[in-house]
Amino acid sequence: MSLELDYFYGSEAEQYSFYRIPKALFTDQRFKGVSMEAKVLYGLMLDRMGLSVRNGWLDKDGKVYIYFTLEDAVEMLDSGKDKVIRLFKELDKPNGIGLIERRKQGQGKPTRIYVMNFTLPPEPEQQPPIPPPAPLAQTSEIPKSGLREGAEVLTSEKPKSALRQQRGQDFAKPDPNKTDKNKTELSDTESSIYPPAPTPSPHPRRTRPRRDRMDQMDAYRELICENISYDLLLQERPYEQDLIDCYVELMVETCCSGRETIRVNQEDVPADVVRSRLLKLDKMHIEYVMECLRNNTTQVGNIRAYTLSVLYNAPVTIGQYYASQVAHDMAQEVMP
Repeated sequence: MSLELDYFYGSEAEQYSFYRIPKALFTDQRFKGVSMEAKVLYGLMLDRMGLSVRNGWLDKDGKVYIYFTLEDAVEMLDSGKDKVIRLFKELDKPNGIGLIERRKQGQGKPTRIYVMNFTLPPEPEQQPPIPPPAPLAQTSEIPKSGLREGAEVLTSEKPKSALRQQRGQDFAKPDPNKTDKNKTELSDTESSIYPPAPTPSPHPRRTRPRRDRMDQMDAYRELICENISYDLLLQERPYEQDLIDCYVELMVETCCSGRETIRVNQEDVPADVVRSRLLKLDKMHIEYVMECLRNNTTQVGNIRAYTLSVLYNAPVTIGQYYASQVAHDMAQEVMP
């Protein structure tokens, strides 16, 4: 039985936005001691990271920080001030779990909060120790004795008894078994019958930089797509999706670059300046870039560098471009 639900109309489709709390805070045993209210507070601060990236709030080491005051938390959580202070301490380091790090700036400036990456390497598995070979039991009936010097070397799979020192094997009365069970192939057991120790896997922290970079690229990609109204662009230009995706990936790679400077307009521009300019682009800028590249008739040697320059210059040149277009159209109308 289906429910009779109403549709979304107009701007109603944009009225719902959601805060996300990482699943790892509930599934990883190392976060089991964190209270539910503290996890919600972490989710609120994690959401604020998008605003920090958009505003270029990075310190000299490139670390992203946020501003999230005690009053903000009290209002959003609808809790008392003392309780919110306790939640901040629960998340802060070094006495808390370490999901955030607060640094006071002094001089009346708000405290910087560094939201720490919640992803942790998996805990190393404890390998059970390999038991040593159990010694074979000795019986009092069979005395222990070594092989006669120069006696026959053990070569067969079945253990052979040592020869008696005074009598040969030709006598009718058999000699007592003088096998030394500690000196047979059965005792000299090869280590291959025991399971080999597992080869240690690569240290999980070695894969951490790659995972961090992928997470950073995903965050910038989501932010850029939101800035340029990616879904709306595809609806209006469904046959140019590959071109739009190329612009998005070029901006993502540039924003995630680890270089101090980026080559733009044949000059080395600080990476933070380029990143801040690219994050200001919206849907109109992308349409402007597409139009400029479409109208270009000269041969371009390095299309990637040329496209990056056009994207970087778009916020500055878009106004002049359309103003000149309007002036040109008006001049054409005045002419007889």
